[in-house]
Amino acid sequence: MSRLRMITRDKAQATVEDLYKDLERRIVASPPGLCPVDLASSFLKMCHAQTCGKCVPCRIGLGQLENLMEDVLNGEATLKTIDLIERTARSIYNTADCAIGYEAANMVLKGVKGFRDDFEEHILRDRCTFGLYQPVPCVSLCPAGVDVPGYIALVSEGRYEDAIRLIRKDNPLPAVCALICEHPCETRCRRNMIDDSINIRGLKRFAVENAGKVPPEKRAPSTGKKVAIVGGGPSGLSAAYYLSLMGHDVEIFEQRKKLGGMLRYGIPSYRLPREVLDEEIDVILSTGVKVHLDTKVGKDISLRDIKEKFDAVYIAIGAQSDKKIGLEGQDAAGIISAVEMLRQIGDDEYPDFTGKSIVVIGGGNVAMDVARSAVRLGAEKVSIVYRRRKADMTAMKEEVEGAIAEGCEIFDLSVPGKIETDENGHVKALWIKPQIVGPIKEDRPIPVDSGKDSIRIECDLLITAIGQGIESKDFEKDGIPVKEGVIDAFDWSGVRDVPGFFAGGDCVSGPATVIRAIAAGKVAAANIDEYLGYHHVIKTDVKIPEPRLADRLPCGRVNMKERVASERIKDFELVEIGMSYDEAMQESRRCLRCDHFGFGVFKGGRKETW
Repeated sequence: MSRLRMITRDKAQATVEDLYKDLERRIVASPPGLCPVDLASSFLKMCHAQTCGKCVPCRIGLGQLENLMEDVLNGEATLKTIDLIERTARSIYNTADCAIGYEAANMVLKGVKGFRDDFEEHILRDRCTFGLYQPVPCVSLCPAGVDVPGYIALVSEGRYEDAIRLIRKDNPLPAVCALICEHPCETRCRRNMIDDSINIRGLKRFAVENAGKVPPEKRAPSTGKKVAIVGGGPSGLSAAYYLSLMGHDVEIFEQRKKLGGMLRYGIPSYRLPREVLDEEIDVILSTGVKVHLDTKVGKDISLRDIKEKFDAVYIAIGAQSDKKIGLEGQDAAGIISAVEMLRQIGDDEYPDFTGKSIVVIGGGNVAMDVARSAVRLGAEKVSIVYRRRKADMTAMKEEVEGAIAEGCEIFDLSVPGKIETDENGHVKALWIKPQIVGPIKEDRPIPVDSGKDSIRIECDLLITAIGQGIESKDFEKDGIPVKEGVIDAFDWSGVRDVPGFFAGGDCVSGPATVIRAIAAGKVAAANIDEYLGYHHVIKTDVKIPEPRLADRLPCGRVNMKERVASERIKDFELVEIGMSYDEAMQESRRCLRCDHFGFGVFKGGRKETW
């Protein structure tokens, strides 16, 4: 008899491991709007099934918590039950032996704190407050509410022009979003339950590249009403497009030389080619929108004058001012903001960084944009300094990977300390203080001092990319309410206590994504139309194909490829390579058509008008 044996997985354990993977995929694909009490109860049962049974808090306590949760769901509880749930969970958290027990209890405690109203609704009225208003995950998670299953189905049938028309019903910038959208629509894609989410953004790009020039929808008869839009970024352009289609006379006041806002002055052309942006803007302007460039509201024209000439005003100035790093020597020569650099590039004025060492402070998409742009502008060395871990960077994963592939060096867990200058007052080096990862606060670990010596990074230029601010002071002087640096507006875009004025996008929410800015413009257009006394309907006559049935076979996701790093760093041409025809057909046919099957068909699946 052998003293030891190799432990091998039996068939049952292998199957359990597969079930765990299936469960992970199901959790990833969990649709928004589910009953939080029911979901918490289900998770609790799973946690209880994982316990070893050694300690009483796990073996008995979690079972008691299950019973109490079931009482809430079955209408057999009282308000005192909630307090009992909380006390029981806290007792388990404090006494359980291992994480299986105390973290299960902690999950219940979070629930009682986070959605106590839902507990009370179940107890007092025997109902749930959750609302599954849009049962299609990709549509519900798209801020603009784009009919994703519809245009994917159109792509699969080769009807690319119709796909663009359908997208434009809710998003007038399909080509822009096809290249730079952060695609929140993919996060809860139900296809995750089978294999992986649909590459929705990639399919949108395929449609854009194969549709040719698609004219806008027909404009409604003129209403004679005039609407002014302050700011020609994605939010302002979107509002202008829909308001013009509704028949209103729209004029945009833009302080820069060209339209586009941060699409032009914040995103390099290797991600969003200028010709693509210009074509999108031309379509919007072709609906009859007038433009005043190089016009700063508050300087060249007052907000009061605009209000006298127009029936409504939409403020969409974005977030285009830079933030200071707050270090001694921050005003030294050779220190510029990312906003300043990208604005210069947006006006086709490319600085020469040949042979220079560049240090970029920041960890967001803007930091990656300026770092990768610096490489293309000839920099010999580019270093990115970020105070948290690389895994905690707010930049998209593909942007961080792209920067590394192009030769950028990342100093993570490094806090900028002192700026060293030469005898002429020009930046010479940045001293950084190494950190170690610390306690988690607000879902991210905070850095704490490592006790190690500071590190000196030589540089010829220091670029700060630590966020953007709102230029709201001039508007505040004209009576527009400002709260914590942003314009105080309702979620329907109306400016608080100022009739006829509306605001949306980054100047209300703070720096956010392009698709959120577009959504804000859409919301503003609808409510400005109502304010003017109308109820125009935005729709399209595109007929959606019937769903296919052969979509359940597991199949890998088509991911976008990129040009070779050694070649793409030599120019500002588009980095990402679009899908081939075969890839697009395979990817589009993976869609499960949630707009038709399941709850989608009962809820209507899609909003054909708004």
